Amino acid sequence: MSLLQGTEKCCYISGRENCPLEKHHIYFGTGRRDASDRNGFWVWLAPEWHRGTSGVHGRDGHGLDMQLKRDCQRLFEKENTREEFLRITGKSYLDE
Repeated sequence: MSLLQGTEKCCYISGRENCPLEKHHIYFGTGRRDASDRNGFWVWLAPEWHRGTSGVHGRDGHGLDMQLKRDCQRLFEKENTREEFLRITGKSYLDE
């Protein structure tokens, strides 16, 4: 289950349901994708918000990528500590 979306299956950015959806691991890279799966650090995204130019993996998507990272960390830390978050991801995104 997604920490940010629960069981809802729609694009986290646009809210669209009737389109292809891709699972975006908010924290990705070596070991982080598995940690994202275990902790619900992922959201559903329409392809243009996942891989498109303005999408989280696109040329102009860094701001959106960082916003998702911060939103997820804030929500996690409502019930958990910063230290727990750091053990999982290795980095805080709220210190930037």
